[in-house]
Amino acid sequence: MIDFHFKSEFVLEDKTHYSDWVARIIESEGFVVGQLDYVFCADDELLGINQKYLNHDTYTDIITFDYSSGKTLSGDIFISTERVAENALVYKVSLETELLRVMCHGVLHLMGFSDKTDDEKVLMRGKEEEKIKLFHVEH
Repeated sequence: MIDFHFKSEFVLEDKTHYSDWVARIIESEGFVVGQLDYVFCADDELLGINQKYLNHDTYTDIITFDYSSGKTLSGDIFISTERVAENALVYKVSLETELLRVMCHGVLHLMGFSDKTDDEKVLMRGKEEEKIKLFHVEH
């Protein structure tokens, strides 16, 4: 099950469309949907999580906690909607495109994709672009 939680003013308009898209991402890589919880929050809340659980004192756009078992993906994906909006301006993309990028980024981490090295970043970005295109595919 894919659930969305909102701890800021931000709200997804068509939750079913987003959850169907996330499910397609997961299935396209040979995984199964477990329990995924997306939590949309403000910068300060995500900073607090980053400090408390990861010992990082920096703002970030996403933090993913992995509870997966084998091929069944489960986890909590925290997204700062303030960071997403700022990054959309920096990268000169729409808010929706940047939101989709971050949402699939978290799922890709749950699948084992990383972005620590330059090569991993290139692969991750390619996968993000591939999965964003799935959002506009109707099923």
